[in-house]
Amino acid sequence: MSDKIKVAVRVRPFNRRELELATENVIEMNDSQTILKYPATLDKMERKPPKMFAFDHCFYSTDPVAENFASQELVFKDVGRDILDNAFQGYNACIFAYGQTGSGKSYTMMGNQENKGIIPRLCDELFASIAAKQTDELNYKVEVSYMEIYNEKVHDLLDPKTSKQSLKVREHNVLGPYVDGLSQLAVTSFMDIDNLMAEGNKSRTVAATNMNSESSRSHAVFTVVLTQTLIDTLSGVTGEKVSRVSLVDLAGSERAVKTGAVGERLKEGSNINKSLTTLGLVISKLADQTSGSKNKDKFVPYRDSVLTWLLKDNLGGNSKTVMLATLSPAADNYEETLSTLRYADRAKRIVNHAVVNEDPNARIIRELRMEVETLREMLKHATGTSLPGEMKRVDIHDKLAESENLMKQISQTWEEKLEKTEQIQSERQQALEKMGISVQDSGIKVEKNKYYLVNLNADPSLNELLVYYLKEVTLIGGHNNEGTTKQLPDIQLMGLGIQPEHCLITIEDGELFMAPIDSARCCVNGSVATEKTSLNHGDRILWGNHHFFRVNCPKSNN
Repeated sequence: MSDKIKVAVRVRPFNRRELELATENVIEMNDSQTILKYPATLDKMERKPPKMFAFDHCFYSTDPVAENFASQELVFKDVGRDILDNAFQGYNACIFAYGQTGSGKSYTMMGNQENKGIIPRLCDELFASIAAKQTDELNYKVEVSYMEIYNEKVHDLLDPKTSKQSLKVREHNVLGPYVDGLSQLAVTSFMDIDNLMAEGNKSRTVAATNMNSESSRSHAVFTVVLTQTLIDTLSGVTGEKVSRVSLVDLAGSERAVKTGAVGERLKEGSNINKSLTTLGLVISKLADQTSGSKNKDKFVPYRDSVLTWLLKDNLGGNSKTVMLATLSPAADNYEETLSTLRYADRAKRIVNHAVVNEDPNARIIRELRMEVETLREMLKHATGTSLPGEMKRVDIHDKLAESENLMKQISQTWEEKLEKTEQIQSERQQALEKMGISVQDSGIKVEKNKYYLVNLNADPSLNELLVYYLKEVTLIGGHNNEGTTKQLPDIQLMGLGIQPEHCLITIEDGELFMAPIDSARCCVNGSVATEKTSLNHGDRILWGNHHFFRVNCPKSNN
């Protein structure tokens, strides 16, 4: 089935800074039309007429009392529910959120405890639908994966064994692009998914803090794989439909000039802009192919960035796709908003070719088995060198290992997948606890009468996600003491300015104290602490160059 990518746009409320400055609102929305007005504060001599754009959905979320106000629930109803229906019909589906930093992408996709976003709502409704549809003849299995792409490298957010190393993206002639070694975990309820998302977000927060990042400067891809098995009770014949739902929260598009980025931040920004620029090129090429343009170029540069390579099927391929562009209403973001709207306007011309994925696993296993046999034969006759057009022995060996690994993954039973999920969950919790992080199901739920620290971050999606409980004596320091005679810290941090043994926090007669070790950099409420210092409820601590925490003393709280 060929149909165009659906495009929705959403404008966020004014933030505190914009309200204090009484910033002009430059966006109007009427039904499926978005109007961008030229700011009155800009050059009067160059007064430009309003720009008009038409999209499948326009969500106005700036003013809660406005008649056309779009809540989280409405956004999911209009965008997320269609994606879920497509998945149950056996189609691959994708939603990707695009927009400048701070325009509401993460809020729209993930949301918060009070106002859940598209991803948790979709997963919740997925299991509600399964409960209603499941019969003796029809059963469902759900698996999930969660990864981030940072500086053109892929990291698994669910498996602690591979989270520190980058994974390779490969392309198989049967499966298409995939991430080699990415864990795909079996889940049986929404609570399972909610817990995995919470722990994945903790891993993302730890990584972002350790990389001195004050924003979610990575692309996050949460994938749900739905397998439907239909059993004919009379003949015993089974049929399968497998659909993949990719939910993508892209890093913010922004200009280095505006953000004042330098050094590592500039490199990070240029890598993000590289992937977003490549995404723009891919969208342009695909749009040109369907518009009857004379300059049609059949080559689409999917492999120029990891992001576009992995989204290949979702852009012009086998998928029902929605692009959700997020906008700022503020006049001082006029240029970025115009750029986002133009980007979205091109995307709506892309045509995808979605097909129902019936019995794909049986076909894939059959084709992989044939490929493995062929490669084994080639390996028997291969030498170290190769003639032009022939594969080297080492290349055949790598290709064989890749195909055998894929066949093993696809052939796993459901029980084996559940067992693997439990094992990885246990390892992930141990890894978090080793760093001193409390493992909560989701959100911050803390034990009464306990002293603890909460991480602070300028990015709302990374703020207050990690809880560190304090003991009578808690050692804070780097995580590079393994293999040495030094004691392993109770709270392990890494990054600039963090010493192997950084400071001690002690609880003495109900009072909390912090003592720096060997002049390690410690600040309390902006003042440098050079000796043992008393800590009070609500104090802000800075360790090293960028680890910020808030102190919580329950007794003082009462």
